[in-house]
Amino acid sequence: MAHSEVLLIKPVGNLGAEGDQVKVRAGYARNYLIPQKLAVALTQANRKRVEALKKRRAEREAAELEGAQKLKGFIEKVSVVFVVKTGEGGKMFGAITAADIHQKLGEAGIDLDKRKIHLHTPVKTLGKHEVKIHLHQEITFQLPFEIVSENPIEEPVAEEPEAPRTEKAHPKRKSSSGKEKKPAKPAKDSPAEEKAD
Repeated sequence: MAHSEVLLIKPVGNLGAEGDQVKVRAGYARNYLIPQKLAVALTQANRKRVEALKKRRAEREAAELEGAQKLKGFIEKVSVVFVVKTGEGGKMFGAITAADIHQKLGEAGIDLDKRKIHLHTPVKTLGKHEVKIHLHQEITFQLPFEIVSENPIEEPVAEEPEAPRTEKAHPKRKSSSGKEKKPAKPAKDSPAEEKAD
């Protein structure tokens, strides 16, 4: 397979940032990176652009870090509380997901990409919980949130155990002719005993 070296002029996920010289498949460079103006072919003239690109990259990364720190400050000030419907014993109907947390933050005026909220499994219990927020490579923190019931929690009523039944001797049954029925004979264990009778 043919490879070609390109100079990235914009950040590309899982590949690099502007100013990086990367080796990629020729088709990927020819059909995607270069037409989308994400990279240029690595030539002597383009190598001179590297310093300017690296300076621009450093400025962009510093601005992103500063923005992420400010956003973290805003998010930490927000109190996230979910009021949910519950059934007997405080059992929730449904679950709280990352999309629900994203929506609550949006209602509080915080614009955050939903992919930055890392909730591994939906929360299905009442109480206090935490969710991981990944704003930047260097800024990751836990956001506390609480789930409360909108109606009072009713404890399930435990059924009283029934009193043990005592076996009563059954009176002898009478047949339709008025004679008493004999109790049934116990089943015989083996066919050999039946032949002996």
